[in-house]
Amino acid sequence: MKKINKLITVAMFFVFALIGTTEAKTKSDIPSVTVKSMKGRNVNTSTFNNDGKPFIINFWATWCKPCILELNNINDKYAAWQKETGVKIIAVSIDDSRNSRRVAPFVKGRGWDYEVYLDENSDFKRALNVNNPPHTFLYDGDGNLVYTHNGYAPGDEDELYEKLKEISKKK
Repeated sequence: MKKINKLITVAMFFVFALIGTTEAKTKSDIPSVTVKSMKGRNVNTSTFNNDGKPFIINFWATWCKPCILELNNINDKYAAWQKETGVKIIAVSIDDSRNSRRVAPFVKGRGWDYEVYLDENSDFKRALNVNNPPHTFLYDGDGNLVYTHNGYAPGDEDELYEKLKEISKKK
């Protein structure tokens, strides 16, 4: 009888743990992974938000020409996007630990006004099933994924902007 009670207790624990996990995933589509800020501070990605406004997470690398082109083209329009929608861009570099020292001067040299984080071990990249950069995710103000795009061709930023305007109007 003790074994049966113990089995029931263990089974109930897993059922409640599973229910709790499901609820957490419905509140936000952003997995909980640790990345580094440009100043070396650990940041949990589940805290990414924009105070109820939309935000974009963009995976890129210093060696990725389409990534740089995309972020440069978005940067040209970023101030206008922010003014109209309140959007924030979070650029996540997937440069490994050997190249991550280059990221800060790279970003500064281009004048990008994005929040930039380092995913040196590609944990966040794997958690979001990103295969190749650039990969862009658009989240609404509640942290729900509403649009994703892989790769870059000139003009893709216009499609992203249209999606951004759509979700901004819903609020």
